[in-house]
Amino acid sequence: MNVDATYLHGGTRLCECRASVRRNPGKVEIRAMTMSGLGLNLPNLISLARLLLVPLEIWLILVGRYGLAFWVLVAAGISDALDGFIAKRFDRRTRLGALLDPVADKAMLVSVYITLGAAHQLWTSLVILVVFRDVMIVGGFLLIQLFAVPKHYEPLYISKLNTGVQIMLVGFVLARLGLGAVAGQIDLVLSLIVGATTVVSGLSYLVRWARLLARSEQAL
Repeated sequence: MNVDATYLHGGTRLCECRASVRRNPGKVEIRAMTMSGLGLNLPNLISLARLLLVPLEIWLILVGRYGLAFWVLVAAGISDALDGFIAKRFDRRTRLGALLDPVADKAMLVSVYITLGAAHQLWTSLVILVVFRDVMIVGGFLLIQLFAVPKHYEPLYISKLNTGVQIMLVGFVLARLGLGAVAGQIDLVLSLIVGATTVVSGLSYLVRWARLLARSEQAL
């Protein structure tokens, strides 16, 4: 997910705020922070709604309503595509959206993995591996921002592939459970693919970070 640092219509709102500063500076400041700083447009509201679906998804899995949990996951996927389309097609991309969209995606996916693991529908070792990779990526990103030259980097191809198969696995498991079917070879194959791509993705990020840190040291 690319980070977009563009605020929309900021100039117009800034002029309006400056015109009102002399009348009521406190109120104008609050209004500017609310409208421009937060950037709550339609794509961001869709992302926020997707984030609010996470507790519902967890509850549905814990009480064994796997069929409904599958459709909530499908709805989350549709909303992800929808907010991305609206943001790009109508140029409604904001800093808040660049943060909220991936956070909602990761919160949903990681929560489903942890909850299915707690329900003994996924291997515990696989759940630990998936969660550890995500935590490592977030920690590595923060480390790079602190010690290396800040720069935008595209996600690795193996990372995109890993996310895709992660979604395929939990989607299949929820659909299977919703239909009352037992685990079979497809579960095994998908789980092995998720495990392998998770390991390769994590190692690939470690190599990238090592190179970036080495360049940073040479620059010093």
